[in-house]
Amino acid sequence: MTAAEVEELIRAGVPMADDLGFKVDEVGQGYAHTRITFTERFIRPGGTISGPVQMALADASMYAAVLASLGKVEMAVTSNLSINFLQKPAPCDLKAQAIVLRLGRRLAFCEVRLLSGGEGDEQLVAHVTGSYALPAT
Repeated sequence: MTAAEVEELIRAGVPMADDLGFKVDEVGQGYAHTRITFTERFIRPGGTISGPVQMALADASMYAAVLASLGKVEMAVTSNLSINFLQKPAPCDLKAQAIVLRLGRRLAFCEVRLLSGGEGDEQLVAHVTGSYALPAT
């Protein structure tokens, strides 16, 4: 699947992706590069992007990497997500680099790096691991 096809499938199945300004920049076998467009609505007290927004980006990014690897598996669902917040994201677009670590018949294990900052000056702000349960074929 192309980046545009993956984004369209996610936006159709998870309408909240539209609210987040979720974009799929690049996909390939075993990976996806995604982002959300910054808006003031994402800010929580303390001037940082809220945890739920970061988790939503990570989850959608894992889904994008799974779709890029397997094709149209709309019934793949998150079975686990663990996030470590490392530092405050800047008030700007938040980027994600998702990779599929292991792709089994029933589970896909993924890792996501959330990045904040301008081009060439991006900082790792969160590290995420998770798994997706895959539908029976």
